[in-house]
Amino acid sequence: MQVIRGLHNLRDEHHGCVATIGNFDGVHRGHQAILDQLLERARSLSLPATVVVFEPQPREFFAGDQAPPRLTRLRDKVRLLAEYGADRVLCLPFNDALRSLTARAFIEQVLVQGLGVRHLVVGDDFRFGCDRRGDFELLQTVGTGSGFEVEHTRTFLLDGERVSSTRVRTMLASGNFDQAARMLGRPYRLGGRVMRDRQLGRTIGVPTANLPQPPHPLALQGVYAVKVELPGGRHAEGVANIGWRPTVGSQRPVLEVHLFDFDEDLYGERLTVLPCAKLRGEMKFDGLEALKAQIGADQARARRFFAETAATGDSLPLASAPLAREAVFSDSSAGLPADHDDG
Repeated sequence: MQVIRGLHNLRDEHHGCVATIGNFDGVHRGHQAILDQLLERARSLSLPATVVVFEPQPREFFAGDQAPPRLTRLRDKVRLLAEYGADRVLCLPFNDALRSLTARAFIEQVLVQGLGVRHLVVGDDFRFGCDRRGDFELLQTVGTGSGFEVEHTRTFLLDGERVSSTRVRTMLASGNFDQAARMLGRPYRLGGRVMRDRQLGRTIGVPTANLPQPPHPLALQGVYAVKVELPGGRHAEGVANIGWRPTVGSQRPVLEVHLFDFDEDLYGERLTVLPCAKLRGEMKFDGLEALKAQIGADQARARRFFAETAATGDSLPLASAPLAREAVFSDSSAGLPADHDDG
């Protein structure tokens, strides 16, 4: 799959495609239905399937810290789009230049001149352009004269309700990871690269792997029983704090994981973490001794959770649960986009 960063990286070989546009945050089953629709049309026309996304997402640009929490980092979103069949991802920087484009200018510069779109798949409620005049009807009108057709996306329902990123966030915030997984089509995952921190956990007998998170609002915050995929495909159980560590302080959100019965050096390794049960919210304690006592209680609760789950035969998700298919990346702008903590 090709990843193209910005209009300036489009080349002649990128001209001519079937495209869709959106945030695709979480790449949930509703998004997967759109991708199926995109692929169906792309294959029928023998054209590449292209997904146009924005970074930052428009609501993040306008609302900042008040924007909804992200479900997926950019790099993970791109990987998922590839695994679900996209041939190309065009990532447009959402900045003052892009936000100032009128709807017709966006169509002309991005869809016509940039991508040479032959067929466009978008929701019939899709709106765009600084003048807010961009809608499904305008796309159809301009498309007729510019050589592309416009098709509205099919609605994907689960239990009679439309699957959306908002619904997934609601399930995660309430600790309903089973329902979130149903809507995502896979277990919800967090992750990152283990970085060296102040190592306070070791001073109280609770060593942790610290995975800095991007400075976005968090979809999860608190303490959780987790399963972790380790290097080499191994798995471990543990307890994790996700947030700002109010007792010791942090300048950015951190995913801090303590693995049970584990004593190996993980610095520099990339870990995948699956929350299985919420134990409590983040709390500020009066000193490290009080924090240590609460961590002990959290560990005991998490161990009981895993023991009871094993005793009842309930299955827990594994980080290695299969997705659509393995993705192969190649592009003119250096592969997977880097996250804030990847340098």
